[in-house]
Amino acid sequence: PMIRLINLTKVYQGLKAVDGLNLEIDKGARFGFLGPNGAGKTTTIKMLAGVLRPTQGRVIIDGLDLDREPEAVKGRVGFIPDRPFIYEKLTGREFLELVAGLYHLNSGSSHRLGELLGIFDLTHWQDELIESYSHGMRQRLIMCAALLHRPKVLVVDEPMVGLDPRGAKLVKDLFRQEAEQGTTLFLSTHSLEVAEEVCDQIAIIQAGRIIATGSGENLRVQAGVDGNLEQIFLKLTEGKRLAHERSLSAP
Repeated sequence: PMIRLINLTKVYQGLKAVDGLNLEIDKGARFGFLGPNGAGKTTTIKMLAGVLRPTQGRVIIDGLDLDREPEAVKGRVGFIPDRPFIYEKLTGREFLELVAGLYHLNSGSSHRLGELLGIFDLTHWQDELIESYSHGMRQRLIMCAALLHRPKVLVVDEPMVGLDPRGAKLVKDLFRQEAEQGTTLFLSTHSLEVAEEVCDQIAIIQAGRIIATGSGENLRVQAGVDGNLEQIFLKLTEGKRLAHERSLSAP
């Protein structure tokens, strides 16, 4: 597997935000990570990307342990957060050149940089200050930065926020193309439509624990629902929520 999460746990002030996750994701998979608000999706993603240190457990990327070889692992991962931080007093091109330097990319990265600016329709804006960019343009710029070093794993948290329909289609098509070339996609989103369109494997997390995982057909069987992903998601999460509430109210 390209990604392995082993007993991954994160505790905040006694509360387990993520509770013993175990996952294996193959190379080139388009993996969707779904769950209600507060389920632990973003916390999991930040641990996977090396932004947060787990309380317990391990993250293995391409056979390397993130805790033991953080620089090597981060060199294999592209991270697209839901709220990216960008230096607004740089131009778009300057920001990407800064990122290229952080990844120790050689002078040949200039072609890759120009290619990505073209793909994301930012060439015309590359010499403008980022402070003048719209939210959607900033989102596309951070995607350029995440793809610049040709990562083996692309970790994405809510990629469609602020994108117009044309931009959203571009991103979905790009994710599929990256997977076809061997990049492993780990995608967290509230948009079940996006997950259904893009992902071939899905896990549903609730209260820090994975409650279901598999292909769309596998999830239909687990939920006992012959419907779309929205119906499956609602059936699975509602059942677990009611069971949890009954356990809390039991004497």
